[in-house]
Amino acid sequence: MTRLIVAAGGGGDAVAAAMLAAALYGDSERAVILTYAWDRLLIDPVPGPRGPADFTGLEPLTPAVWTVPAESRPNAPAGSTLPRLAAELPHSFALLDPGQGAEGVTRQLEELVTHLQPTSIDLLDVGGDVLARGDEPTLKSPLADSLTLSACGQVNAPISLLVAGPGLDGELSHEDLQGMLGPLVHTFTAEDAEPISPVLEWHPSEATGMLAATARGVRGTCEVRDAGLPIPLTDESPTVHEVDLEEALSRNELARAIMSTTTLDQVEALSREVCGFSEIDYERNKTLWLKDRRPAKFNAESALIQLAQFEAEARSRGVTHTTFRHLTEVLNLNGSQRDDLRRLLINNRPEQYSTPLWRIPATI
Repeated sequence: MTRLIVAAGGGGDAVAAAMLAAALYGDSERAVILTYAWDRLLIDPVPGPRGPADFTGLEPLTPAVWTVPAESRPNAPAGSTLPRLAAELPHSFALLDPGQGAEGVTRQLEELVTHLQPTSIDLLDVGGDVLARGDEPTLKSPLADSLTLSACGQVNAPISLLVAGPGLDGELSHEDLQGMLGPLVHTFTAEDAEPISPVLEWHPSEATGMLAATARGVRGTCEVRDAGLPIPLTDESPTVHEVDLEEALSRNELARAIMSTTTLDQVEALSREVCGFSEIDYERNKTLWLKDRRPAKFNAESALIQLAQFEAEARSRGVTHTTFRHLTEVLNLNGSQRDDLRRLLINNRPEQYSTPLWRIPATI
């Protein structure tokens, strides 16, 4: 039997899909995880999602869908976490290509459903921004999730919309989401998080990292992103809720607006019209900014001094945890230096490593 899980926003949603598959369906059933190749600029310096032409070594699954095996590689200068995920996780990863808009994604889903005859189909979103109207001031990345929601709403097959870690993406708060969340499907545990633990040692997803940390019992406030957004880590953080897909679609204005799109450019234009922005524009602008920015040369002694200053300031803000991605940016380092920083901190202060987060000590 095969389970099909659609990672609504790509990135960390694909990792969370592996945790969901193990928790809900066990190790005996194979899951096909359909996901965007869309990673943060720390991993992929090219803005926006990658399509099949951006890889070598993909394998055809249907006329419109390609799988990403461990041996595949993104074409430079692009980057992707998918080949490494395929190497380290016991699932098949299929490439969700948004190049032909919602009609193209719908076609990919329909072909997969026909080809796989899956036992179940889940659309998984970590955080819950798939439920946004589009005008929320805290919304940062509506395009990817709205596109998958739009396509899933047009497929003639039963699809369960699942929201894991309500509020963990920092786009809609748990309070904002409470009235929309349906029945509790599962509460992740430390045992559920174990299969993806090795992945979270290197994968940059903050939301899925917090999901796994809260499954292990971590509670407090985690500071994330380049802007230092505080995210509450509560007993609700490791939960998974089902949401009525039709209600989500009726709420999400962008998802409805893009239903007949046939190009990614059309999707972007409607995102700017409905939401006032496109997250790909943000990545384009940040790429230009990063080109002019000269990251500091990695120096262990300097990094520890800067860390102490950051921790003191974070502590005064009530922050209890942060991510290595946030620390990398706070210390003016680049993505290639993230692993150096992580090794330095864990080796020097292993007691502050709350896998996969960094704990801010309560006192000096």
